[in-house]
Amino acid sequence: MAGGRPQPKRSFSIIPCFVFVESVLLGIVVLLAYRLEFTDTFPVHTQGFFCYDSTYAKPYPGPEAASRVPPALIYALVTAGPTLTILLGELARAFSPAPPSAIPIIGESTIVSGACCRFSPPLRRLVRFLGVYSFGLFTTTIFANAGQVVTGNPTPHFLSVCRPNYTALGCPPPSPDRPGPDRFVTDQGACAGSPSLVAAARRAFPCKDAALCAYAVTYTAMYVTLVFRVKGSRLVKPSLCLALLCPAFLVGVVRVAEYRNHWSDVLAGFLTGAAIATFLVTCVVHNFQSRRPSGRRLSPWEDLGQAPTMDSPLEKNPRPAGRIRHRHGSPHPSRRTVPAVAT
Repeated sequence: MAGGRPQPKRSFSIIPCFVFVESVLLGIVVLLAYRLEFTDTFPVHTQGFFCYDSTYAKPYPGPEAASRVPPALIYALVTAGPTLTILLGELARAFSPAPPSAIPIIGESTIVSGACCRFSPPLRRLVRFLGVYSFGLFTTTIFANAGQVVTGNPTPHFLSVCRPNYTALGCPPPSPDRPGPDRFVTDQGACAGSPSLVAAARRAFPCKDAALCAYAVTYTAMYVTLVFRVKGSRLVKPSLCLALLCPAFLVGVVRVAEYRNHWSDVLAGFLTGAAIATFLVTCVVHNFQSRRPSGRRLSPWEDLGQAPTMDSPLEKNPRPAGRIRHRHGSPHPSRRTVPAVAT
């Protein structure tokens, strides 16, 4: 029915696909993220360092829990913030009347699976957006942890927890003749500090906290921009998106100020999280827009038939040719008649 509400559809594959395909993939991603984060299945690459290198000689800032933005706070924000935003947005979309111009665009119908399960469009959209967001959150964790394991880039406080014995390593102290580091240490046992602290100090690039914050902020900001409808103001959505960007930027500043990461680590984390969020929004959930009711993409020639056209003035009210009048109302013959000549 054109312009009406789409009729319910029957599908017996939606529940098996969700249980045996999407849930399994999400479980694999969660398991891989756990193995990279909390186990030694993938050992961190041991990268060498220069003796007395001031780049890695910053003081030890303490454990991660003592930071001004601890991991528990970051995990809570990146989980609760986008979830509440999407939940409120979908509830407002479901219970608020949609404008007439949006009816042909939505075109998403209720799916009936079996004899008991009905999946309404608001429920499907909510599960879709939150499911994709959860998948991307663990994917961002995997990318960040994989980069840290592969590169093994030291943190700014690496030498403070490594505590290398420069005398045993043959590193002469810096002098006016040799102001900079002159020997590169690649010995696996060069560090005499705590092995757990040393292993954690080798995981700096990219910054995982910055990647998670950038992913959450980018996904939420794109949702707000593409889904929310605000009438009468052009600055509400940009202000809300900029307010979302501020905490992510502050997290990166704190990580650098506390000597936990370099600026390059934070920038790489921002780019990683933003790229994953952009890919998922544009290519997986299609900018948070529903598909057409037919489920078939129109060809360019079929799409031209739906483009707005301009009717010719001569085709609006067709009249016989013999009754067309001039602007002043005088009759205008359809054919030019030749006057008769008297003979």
